[in-house]
Amino acid sequence: MTSSGDLPGRVDGLRPELTNLLKQLVSIPSIAFPGYPPENVKRAHDFVADELRKSGVEDMQVLYLPDTSPVVYGRIPAPPGAPTVLLYGHYDVQPSGDESLWQTPPFTPTEKDGAIYGRGAADCKSNVIAHIGALRAHGGKPPVGITVVIEGQEEYGSVLDDYPAAHPELFQADALLVCDAGNIRAGTPTLTTALRGVADVFVEVRTLAAPVHSGQFGGAAPDALLALMAALTTLHDADGNVAVKGLRRDKWTGADFTDREFADITGMEPGMPLLGTGPIGERIWYGPAITVIGLDAPPTATAASAVVPYAKAALNVRVHPDQDPAEGRQAVIDHLEKVKPYGIELKVTGGEVGAGFSAATNGPAYAAMREAMQRAWGAEVVDSAMGGSIPLTNALAAANPGAEILLLGAEDAKCNLHGFNERVLLSELCNVALAEAEFFQLFADRMRK
Repeated sequence: MTSSGDLPGRVDGLRPELTNLLKQLVSIPSIAFPGYPPENVKRAHDFVADELRKSGVEDMQVLYLPDTSPVVYGRIPAPPGAPTVLLYGHYDVQPSGDESLWQTPPFTPTEKDGAIYGRGAADCKSNVIAHIGALRAHGGKPPVGITVVIEGQEEYGSVLDDYPAAHPELFQADALLVCDAGNIRAGTPTLTTALRGVADVFVEVRTLAAPVHSGQFGGAAPDALLALMAALTTLHDADGNVAVKGLRRDKWTGADFTDREFADITGMEPGMPLLGTGPIGERIWYGPAITVIGLDAPPTATAASAVVPYAKAALNVRVHPDQDPAEGRQAVIDHLEKVKPYGIELKVTGGEVGAGFSAATNGPAYAAMREAMQRAWGAEVVDSAMGGSIPLTNALAAANPGAEILLLGAEDAKCNLHGFNERVLLSELCNVALAEAEFFQLFADRMRK
C-alpha cells in the first residue's frame, strides 16, 4: 500500500489555520432565507471559493441556478488510474432565532473549552473547513480526483436538489462524501447509513358556519377542535407507538442511544417518559414518527366561551428509509379519513414528500473510510442513522448509480444544530479533516488493485 506520509502531523499542524478559517466563515451571517441580506450569502460563497482555490482547486466555477444562492463548484483532475471523490457541504446557515437566548453572540465565533460556538459552526461550516483541511494536508495534490460542490441554500430549500439528474456529467464520481452529518456522540466515529423519508399531511375540520355560545349550545353543537383532537389521538397507541397501518418499522442493529443519553440530548424535563417502546434507534431511525407541528385553533389568551367551528393541524410524517414517502403519506391520509370522530368527516390532504436513503456499505469506499476514520479517531467506527432527510443525497445517487455515498461530518448529538448555542468541537473538525485525507490515499490504493 502506498504510504500516506505523516498525515496526522500535517493535519495537527493545520489546526490553528483551520480554526481561524472556521471563525472567519462563522462570522458571516450567511442566512439564505427571504428577508435576510443576500450580500452576506455572497460573501460566504466568495470566502469558500477563495479558500478552495488556495487548497488546490484551480478549476473553479459558479453554478447559478434559478431562485437559489450560487453554488461553489470546482475540480481537481484525477491522477492516471485514480478514482474521483465528490465533496459536498453547504455554506448557508439557519437563522439565529432569539439572540438573547444565546450565551455568546451567534455570529461572533467564540472559542471555549475546545469548541467554537456560533451559528453554523457545526451545521455545516465545520465540514466545509474539513474539506479544505483534507486538501491542504495533501498539499493541494490529493491522490484522487476531486469534485467540490458547496451550496448556499440547503437550509431554506434549493433547486440544486433536482439539478444533478438533469446534469449528471457534473457530478460523476466513484465516491461521494456528503458531509452534512456527524457522530452519534463526540469521540465515536460514525457513518450515517440511513435517512428517514418525510411527508407532510394536513387535516382540517369545519363543523359550524361560525362560533356559537358554549353555554347555550355546548354539549350538542359539534366542536371542530374536539373532533380534530379525537382524530389525532388515534395516530398513536397508549404507549406512544405509531398506530397507522402500512407504516414500516424494522429492527435497528447499529449504534444506539441509551434512554438517559437521549433524555439529556433532547433536554427532556425530569421524570418525563419517552414515547413508544423498543430500542430508540427503531423509533427515531428505522420506524415511523408522526408529529403535530402546527395547529390552527383559538389561542388561550383570547379564547371566547364558544364552540370552535374550525380547526386544522399540520403533521410531519417520517417514514422508514426504504419506504416510499408518498406511500407513507397515503397511509396516514387513509387512516384519518376512516376515523370520523363523533361521525364528523375530516378533510385530509397531502403535502410535500422527500425520499429516505439507505446506503450500500460493502464497497471499497466504505472499507477505506472505515479504516480512515479508525485511524483518525483511534476508535471503532459505528453505523448510525438520521431521522431527518437530506434530499440531495438521493439526487446525487440518481446521477451516480454506481457510486458509493458516505454520510459523515464534524457534528455530534450535543452540538445544538439549528438551536441556540450551536457549537462544534475542534477535535471533531480536525478528525474529519484527517479522516478525509487518509481516505483519499486508502481509496486510491484500493481502486488501483
